[in-house]
Amino acid sequence: MAVDTSTESVDPRLLDGIELFNRGDYYRCHDVLEAIWMEASTQEKPFYQGILQIAVGLYHLGNHNWQGASILLGEGVNRLRPFEPAYAGVDVARLVDCGWAWLTALHHTGPDRVAEIAAAIPLAQAKPGARVDPDAMVAIAGTEDPLPALCIDIPTE
Repeated sequence: MAVDTSTESVDPRLLDGIELFNRGDYYRCHDVLEAIWMEASTQEKPFYQGILQIAVGLYHLGNHNWQGASILLGEGVNRLRPFEPAYAGVDVARLVDCGWAWLTALHHTGPDRVAEIAAAIPLAQAKPGARVDPDAMVAIAGTEDPLPALCIDIPTE
């Protein structure tokens, strides 16, 4: 797939959806991106759907729904892979890595410990490019790699 790093034709609602994602308002983010997805061209649909599925996966995680979070994080990551490294000004590679890291953490801990991963969400809501304190996350994720911050870089012109 051709990589579109320009922001010239970016739907302004994408910026609204990204801002909601970065604030942790995953349900409303889904609603905004779903409206764009429904109107998007066939080629762009998976881009919007991938972001909204990651948002819904995090929403499910926040509600301790391990299965829903696992399924939607995985589907969102897989839908976004063809748009790497960047599309519509969004650093898709970073978002894919982020979704994959959270999905991996869920699978390392299992459904019985979903609340531990969910409790990390507020700690992970940081500025773009930030990373969660590794000492706070290692025990939860069962890995030495810290979980990435839950944010999407906002495209600029």
